[in-house]
Amino acid sequence: MSAPFLSVLIPFHGDDPSALLDALLAQAGADMEIVLFDDGSPAADVFERLSAHPGVLDGAVRILRSDTNIQRSGARNALASAATGKWLLFLDADMELPEGFLARWKELLESAEFDAAYGGYLVPETKAGQFAVHAALARAGDVNNAEARAKRGASAFAGSNMAVRSALMANTPFDESYRGWGWEDVDWAVRAAKAGRLAHVDNPAGHGGLQSVDRLITKFAEGGINYARFLARHPDQASLPGARLARLLAQWRLFAPVQALAPALSRTQALPTPARVLALKAYKAACAAAALKEVTP
Repeated sequence: MSAPFLSVLIPFHGDDPSALLDALLAQAGADMEIVLFDDGSPAADVFERLSAHPGVLDGAVRILRSDTNIQRSGARNALASAATGKWLLFLDADMELPEGFLARWKELLESAEFDAAYGGYLVPETKAGQFAVHAALARAGDVNNAEARAKRGASAFAGSNMAVRSALMANTPFDESYRGWGWEDVDWAVRAAKAGRLAHVDNPAGHGGLQSVDRLITKFAEGGINYARFLARHPDQASLPGARLARLLAQWRLFAPVQALAPALSRTQALPTPARVLALKAYKAACAAAALKEVTP
């Protein structure tokens, strides 16, 4: 049996990928494989239910498992090692696929003059109202067409809805020293851009992971060390707006006041949404500034 053209790879830890799996099976062609990776999911029943899925039982889907949480980079590397396709497409477990999504990726990849491409993502309108601040934050930075993202280059990549030649991934794995939330995918893209050709394309998927302001504050606090590690390792990315702000806050030792004030501002519903988004951006930069002294390139 010949190797598949495309391996669709989905790690999961806190989310149940069942809905995504059903959508993928409805679109997948004979030259595609689907591989799931249970990254030490806290809900043990998810693996059992997925193992009984018709797609798994008939061999159309493979499901792998780690007894412990090996984190985002480790899970993606494990999936890449298990994949047999010429191209690897990474998706998050909570993504929603538009009609024709996989067919468009296949068409793009068959004529590709790149080694990795990011397709972008959309904010599901059904969730945008409930999580208005996160939706606005995403639209301010992550939800852009390929032309706009291309101006930012590798820094506009994300690890979900990203297609990569298997050869490039074998030579440029994700850095597993990034633990917890954030920046492992941008770090990968910046390094991969030195080893291959990166591109931005228009084939977005919906990202269902909109969250509350409180959850974003927690994630930004946890991810501060990763952001600082990224900035220390990639001084060529110093022109990014968040990087400039983080270094300014570190230089003037203003990160502590911002860390104290910004969460309250971002939670204040009386403020306009753009102001709350700005407070969250400042908080994320302050968390990185506070961690800069703790990391080495």
